[in-house]
Amino acid sequence: MKQLRATDLKSTYGEKVLLDQVSFLIETGDRVGIVGVNGTGKTTLLNAIAGSNPAEGGQIETPNDYTIGYLQQEPALNGEMKVMEAIFAGAQPVFQLIRDYEDALTRYAADPNDEKILNRYTKLEQRMNQEEAWTAESEVKSILTQLHLPDLDLPVAALSGGQRKRVGLAQVLIQAPDLLLLDEPTNHLDFDSIAWLEKYLADYKGAVMTVTHDRYFLDRVTNRIFELSFGKLFIYQGNYEVYVSAKAERVAAEKIAEHKSAQLYQKELAWMKTGAKARSTKQKARENNFYELADQQGTRQEDGEIAVNLGQSRLGKKVINIQDASLAFDGRVILKDFNQLIQGHERIGITGANGTGKSTLLNAIAGIQKLDQGEIEIGETVKLAYYAQVTEPIPEDKRVIAYLSEVAEEVIDRDGNKISAAELLEQFLFPPFMHGTLIRQLSGGEKRRLYLLKLLIQQPNVLLLDEPTNDLDIATLTILEEYLANFNGTVITVSHDRYFLDKVADQLIIFAGQGKIERAQGRFTDYLAREIEQRTEDKSAAVKTNKPSADNQTADKKKKLTWAEQKEWATIEDDIATLEGTIPPIEAAMIENGADFGKLSDLQKQLDEANAALEAKMERWEYLSEIVEG
Repeated sequence: MKQLRATDLKSTYGEKVLLDQVSFLIETGDRVGIVGVNGTGKTTLLNAIAGSNPAEGGQIETPNDYTIGYLQQEPALNGEMKVMEAIFAGAQPVFQLIRDYEDALTRYAADPNDEKILNRYTKLEQRMNQEEAWTAESEVKSILTQLHLPDLDLPVAALSGGQRKRVGLAQVLIQAPDLLLLDEPTNHLDFDSIAWLEKYLADYKGAVMTVTHDRYFLDRVTNRIFELSFGKLFIYQGNYEVYVSAKAERVAAEKIAEHKSAQLYQKELAWMKTGAKARSTKQKARENNFYELADQQGTRQEDGEIAVNLGQSRLGKKVINIQDASLAFDGRVILKDFNQLIQGHERIGITGANGTGKSTLLNAIAGIQKLDQGEIEIGETVKLAYYAQVTEPIPEDKRVIAYLSEVAEEVIDRDGNKISAAELLEQFLFPPFMHGTLIRQLSGGEKRRLYLLKLLIQQPNVLLLDEPTNDLDIATLTILEEYLANFNGTVITVSHDRYFLDKVADQLIIFAGQGKIERAQGRFTDYLAREIEQRTEDKSAAVKTNKPSADNQTADKKKKLTWAEQKEWATIEDDIATLEGTIPPIEAAMIENGADFGKLSDLQKQLDEANAALEAKMERWEYLSEIVEG
């Protein structure tokens, strides 16, 4: 079992202590979820482990052959390369091996009599065999297919941010390192891809550390939770559900201990006030203990809750009415005769595959995108706030409190109380020392939190939220969900986060692409379960297309083979044997043509087709055998 041991890691950012003597052990099979408020150092910890930005102090120890794969939030890819070229240009050892082998092959072909060149080529060929690098291209293609990125001829520059993230994920997974570091791996993935990734990681042989806001993902993937809070690391055994319960118990115990400490301090303070004459020299130790207690008072820190108690503008009955809306880009249909009446207090979740037009619909409602046809009527009392995927441009040299004060110096909460901008910042986990901080010094998540606060203090009554879970931490999301539950207005949110949709939406609009839009009521995970069940039924029906119809009630079960089926039954076992015989030669050819990645791709396609044909023939044999034996 391989281990990574971190000891006394220390990192700071300005006045913040992100890692304060942090130590931990990672072993093979560990599935670690890293949680904490934005800006507490989650990505800093991953960077330190990966070595891309080492910690200022402490050390990380691993075996000499230990490998680490790191998926960053924004993978570094060459925009001029095509997808496959960019993946194979990665620094992972398997890609370096392939590049070295191809170079050695080229040199050997040019000068086969050079003994030094021959030796290098031979050694690299042996390593290609040992590390099974010949099938790397087909494995990458398989992963990209599962991640719904089949067009491998696209240049990286033409990809969306989400598509680039998938390319980076494939580049990391193909290496199968001892430790996978994944920074927000579910961002921009659709539900099929997330489900595939969950299963992939469940079966993964190495260790995994992931930073993610996706609570269902944490529940299904992790067996340990690392929580970063004010530089300290708290370790919990179990998944996210276990962590929530265990953390509540820890915080409660700390509060009890703090209360007892305060009581003891008051008692000792009274003793100290009796004066030096009343205290004997023998009680010097008690006096020292008093000073230690004094130092401890009020030092316990915990992540606060974001108290969102803002008022809002009155909302009339007429909110948004979308009539006969049509919109297309470059032949890709987004909306086609789309109609939707949105009323007050509705909670609408918009979801579906990437690139189908979900964000475009929000842009149209917000007046950013014009329709080709149709109209969108906005009610007179509507005061709309749009939390877009991309934060509005913020002057990097502006200070935090100045950015917020531009909207309002103070606001009125639901109880009629005045709240200053400084108080709001503190409620949103920006302590006083950060109020004068330049915005460029904030983390990405802190900027998003500040952006959200700026929208909410405008006291809107209609909220458009486009993928709000992508950059907000779990603590912020939890409070946002609570705020939305008490929000006396209309909420329309685009999201791929299953947990978030379950919490905030009771109506669903599902984009299927090319203008096809489905509607559903209820929780999103219930909808997903129905979809999976329907797909299973459809697959079963497709397999049984040759079975007799159930329309004839007297023919519930077929008793005999037809004449055509009798002929098929007579030869089907030979057909299966023939198909089985086609597979070994293809596999042998793949080994022989390992250096020709184009040929290897064609052979992989042949192998997939042969396996599919064999599976179909086996299913047919099972069907016919049931009739023969029945």
